[in-house]
Amino acid sequence: MTLEWMLSGKDDAKNAIVSINAGAGGTEAQDWAEMLFRMYLRWAERKNYKTTVVDLQPGEEAGIKSVTFIASGPYAFGYLRGETGIHRLVRMSPFDASNRRHTSFASVSTSPELNEEVVINIEEKDLRIDTFRSSGAGGQHVNKTSSAIRITHLPTGIIAQSQQESSQYRNKAIAMKVLKSRLYEYEESKRADEKQAIYEGKDEIAWGSQIRSYTLQPYQMVKDHRINLGIGNVNDVLDGNLDPFIEGVLLSKT
Repeated sequence: MTLEWMLSGKDDAKNAIVSINAGAGGTEAQDWAEMLFRMYLRWAERKNYKTTVVDLQPGEEAGIKSVTFIASGPYAFGYLRGETGIHRLVRMSPFDASNRRHTSFASVSTSPELNEEVVINIEEKDLRIDTFRSSGAGGQHVNKTSSAIRITHLPTGIIAQSQQESSQYRNKAIAMKVLKSRLYEYEESKRADEKQAIYEGKDEIAWGSQIRSYTLQPYQMVKDHRINLGIGNVNDVLDGNLDPFIEGVLLSKT
């Protein structure tokens, strides 16, 4: 199957906006979300894609609560659209003094970065715009002004936020771009029950809904449950070698 056939969707050639959210479980889940974030950054490096972090919410002790970034490069959305879903990690927790096995979950969602040709009509009355201080490690360079922006689309509950820029104006522009892309993808995928459930929050980030499992102990295996593909070299996958899964899912849908 050629690349043209695999990536023939009308938005596949666009850049991708990717969001990762930790599931329930505190530090353990937040550490897993950060591991996934690193995995996608390493995958993007392998593709020579540029990545730009739009928003990052660090965990209290370790890891991240959530992150949104843009992967810029040819067919970025086409490759990453199949990554939307719940990702499960099974391992001996480094945060458990008794070294017990833990299961953690994180969700990944993707949407295409829209160009100026795509018009998304959003009414001001449907938006709630909140400002807050950017989170960070602190120190002399921490942003002491409320320049971070969170925009909530009230009819759908979809939220977009940006805090990476020092300018409130720039953060609002970026957050609006992310919101429009998410609304566009939401409308495009409304008829796909699984994806619709993720965007509307109907799917709990927990058991039974995962698209892929990453098992580190008692054995090592990454398995994509949609295409029944398992790979034993977990470290290689977590270091960004996702193409067997990404291409396998694309081939299964063409």
